[in-house]
Amino acid sequence: MKILREIVITVLIAVAVFFALRLNIQTYTVVMSSMEPSFQQGECIIVNKVTYHSSGPQRGDVIIFDPPFDSPHPFIKRVIGLPGETVEIKDGKVFIDGAPLEEGYIMAPPDYTMAATKIPENEYFVLGDNRNYSNDSHTGWTVPRDNIIGKAWFTYWPPSKWGIVKHYSYPELPETEGQETVLCQSPGGAT
Repeated sequence: MKILREIVITVLIAVAVFFALRLNIQTYTVVMSSMEPSFQQGECIIVNKVTYHSSGPQRGDVIIFDPPFDSPHPFIKRVIGLPGETVEIKDGKVFIDGAPLEEGYIMAPPDYTMAATKIPENEYFVLGDNRNYSNDSHTGWTVPRDNIIGKAWFTYWPPSKWGIVKHYSYPELPETEGQETVLCQSPGGAT
């Protein structure tokens, strides 16, 4: 009887651990070349599904999401623009609210242009690192926050790429000409 009880407890713990992991992480296999050179076709990634429960994605995060149209598989792209920002692509560069974005990780500069576009609230502008071979936000769509599955967290296959996915941090974007900085003023007149 004691052995049966131990087996039942072990099975229940295993099932609980399985469901806890499944709710918090997921695996993803890169199926296209749109994120080269950062991710190659066939690489396998662990996705952290909990990260964005308390705060939204940041610029530079690599996310896995369901695109806002029918697709047989989720997409992997890099977050470039945040809700409320204006994104423009011209002269081989991405501009956020008029300021150029430094992107040392891309395969090649984009050979296309995109008119200045304001990102709706609760949506994100994403691009593949292989700018010229990626179905992404430059074609006219953004990613609703509810479509985001999670953040690319760890590459586990192939073994040569094993490790934590690097987050690209951008220097703070400078204010552009014509934008006005508004300071909050306290009742006593201090700013």
